[in-house]
Amino acid sequence: MVEAIVTEYWKVDDGEAPLPEPGNLRAGLETIGRRYVALLTQPGMAALFRIVIAEVSRFPELGETQFKLGKMPYFESVRRYLAAESAAGTARLDDAEMAATQFLGMISNYVFWPRMLLARWEPDDTAITNAVDQAVLTMLARYGAPGTHSA
Repeated sequence: MVEAIVTEYWKVDDGEAPLPEPGNLRAGLETIGRRYVALLTQPGMAALFRIVIAEVSRFPELGETQFKLGKMPYFESVRRYLAAESAAGTARLDDAEMAATQFLGMISNYVFWPRMLLARWEPDDTAITNAVDQAVLTMLARYGAPGTHSA
């Protein structure tokens, strides 16, 4: 039952959304960033995390399930996308795993994690869009291949 709940919450676009096509790092990161926001801000996601965190010491399998069936498949899709951009020559990175961690972390640190402690944390759409845009710009500055920084 826990597996079904976790899998349901971590769905994107009614299931397996295709990764953006490599070749336009900015557009791909914008798409992924907006999907991640939609995922993290869906009703019940913060509550699910709170329950898992509260009970993980008594039921470690809850945390393992949330990580293995929720976070990791999503994370792995972002890692694969960044590796494909690197292979296409539009990104310069040696460690797609670290780059995916940085990108998702920049977004979740603003959009999601304050919700864990602040029950009424509801940034407006403009602030959320800005958080994603700034994460994309940071990734382009750090990992974008020369000539890939234009809009």
